[in-house]
Amino acid sequence: MQIIVDVPNSYLDAMHRGPDDFAQEAKLAMASKLFEMKRLSSGMAASLIGMDRVTFLAQLQRFGVPMIDLDADELAQDIGHA
Repeated sequence: MQIIVDVPNSYLDAMHRGPDDFAQEAKLAMASKLFEMKRLSSGMAASLIGMDRVTFLAQLQRFGVPMIDLDADELAQDIGHA
């Protein structure tokens, strides 16, 4: 499947981005949001945009997405299994 988005050149100018840089950032933003929403695992999100998992995880902070997002019960279970 392919998603096509028309982006006016004025947007690229305003963001001081070339088309390739903008496309990569947009894909990373989409993958980060899908990961944050728990729709994709980190590995799936990274693969979706052609990036390795470690690099993807390192980029999450750019979008304010936590690498690990556990509630108190999940954290307690993880600690209990450690």
